[in-house]
Amino acid sequence: MTSLPFRTARISPIPPLLATFALLAFAPGIPLKAQSGGPSVGVEPGALQVAQLVQGDPLRRQYPDALPSLLRTVAERTTLHVDPFPVFIESFADPAMMRFPIVYVNHADRPDWTLSEEEVIALRRFLRRGGFIFIDAGITAEFLRGNAIFGQRHSFADWEVAPSVDRAFRQVIPAERFEKIPGDHDFFRSFYVGLPDASVLPEAIRDYVVNEKWPQGTYSTLALKVEGRPAVFAMPIIAMGWGRNEVGHWNNRISFRVREGAEGLAERLRVASFGGERTIARREDGLTDIIYSEEPGTPAWVEEPDGNWRLFRFYHSDEISDYAHRFYTQLGVNLFVWAMTP
Repeated sequence: MTSLPFRTARISPIPPLLATFALLAFAPGIPLKAQSGGPSVGVEPGALQVAQLVQGDPLRRQYPDALPSLLRTVAERTTLHVDPFPVFIESFADPAMMRFPIVYVNHADRPDWTLSEEEVIALRRFLRRGGFIFIDAGITAEFLRGNAIFGQRHSFADWEVAPSVDRAFRQVIPAERFEKIPGDHDFFRSFYVGLPDASVLPEAIRDYVVNEKWPQGTYSTLALKVEGRPAVFAMPIIAMGWGRNEVGHWNNRISFRVREGAEGLAERLRVASFGGERTIARREDGLTDIIYSEEPGTPAWVEEPDGNWRLFRFYHSDEISDYAHRFYTQLGVNLFVWAMTP
């Protein structure tokens, strides 16, 4: 396996951006909640801890090994000193949230995104004091929203935040809306730059991955600004690419979805018999694709705004899965390095 290139992050132990949290997050003697699968975990001196919101039983959360696995990678490959065990909170109104500069939440781990008045007040205070929230699977295409599990298996996304998240944060910061993070944003260069070595991919899909799927190593990302600072990130699911088991193997296999065309295909698809769901997906350029799904949650073909039609093909192999895991891990490391860099 080819290892990923990386560079040393230029970061201070406690960045000024999050200095508001320093005394609270690292104060000794603060009891922490029990972690899943073991006793309470003490704070390693000077270690950054991350809170994870789970509305319900933490043992039933999405991708349970994902965040600890990523945090271990961050600690191993960067100069960030992070604790690999997240601390669980059940609500944004939990007073413990103010002890942590970063809150991670998988969209499906909060079935009800209706915020209480206490949560609205606490979130506004948290964000204005320099806190950062990452909402994984917070962007999904319309055809995936009928079932929360669909959004955990697909990286397919509209360039709009999930309606439930949009409504929630309109209460918190009414004057701001989620906006796209451009491909030249510092986030995509905070540690890793560009894609992993794509030569390991089968030639049939390499050009699509490099030029269309993840160009320059970017990924659909929306941000909500608070006082000019991007304080809430939402992305399609990336935790699927983080989790390793106790022997270091990836917990799940990832396939690639590729759009393919051929001579005469557009004409055939235009008149094809169809009995499934048709939805519209908003693109980064503001134009729209029309997605045809014969099976729920699975795109079959697409009518693109230039009049072209293409099929969706799904490719599976160890090389493809490993490449996807490397890329999603790269994004995750960039996320934490960027969030903690002044």
